Amino acid sequence: MNHRSIKLLPALLAMASLTGCISFGATPPPMLLTLTAATPLTPGQTSNSASAATITIQLPSVPAAIATVRVPVQTSPTSIAYVKDAQWSEPPARLFARLLADTIGAKTGRVVLTPAQSFYDPGARLGGELRNFGVDAMTGDAVVTYDATLSRSDAKVFEKRIFEAREPIGTVTPQSTSEGLNRAANRIASEVADWVGK
Repeated sequence: MNHRSIKLLPALLAMASLTGCISFGATPPPMLLTLTAATPLTPGQTSNSASAATITIQLPSVPAAIATVRVPVQTSPTSIAYVKDAQWSEPPARLFARLLADTIGAKTGRVVLTPAQSFYDPGARLGGELRNFGVDAMTGDAVVTYDATLSRSDAKVFEKRIFEAREPIGTVTPQSTSEGLNRAANRIASEVADWVGK
């Protein structure tokens, strides 16, 4: 054995002894959760701001408990846990904003814009806070609460309204949780679209 091999041997032995203690990434969940619009946009349909009103949908702010891809469970008025093996495909604020955009576009016919697209003609502006997006273990419900703010086109005033939807989920599993939250989020998106109007 040469001199260089002798120097490398302790380092290799040390690395081998650590392989059971070190993880270079979290174990991925068996599936990722997402939201699906109950009232989707029609593929191939063209909308034009010259003939339809516009609306800009801002990414909702969120509290720290849901500023993550994990699904929170309110276990008591002052305690939060997370659903085991459940993980969103992206942060809930983005999923919910996209669901709002699809639903509002489909139900109202408005041209839906992101803040980056709204420089010249923002139209109405919808923003707010996604206060709840998880499970209430005390009632067994999936809960979505959206504190919305709407400024209509050419208006100097703001309208505020809190939307909340609850859906029973039974046993808390990744699938039952995602299905319950999807139903609740779609109910709110539909109610927001009715509020925004054409």
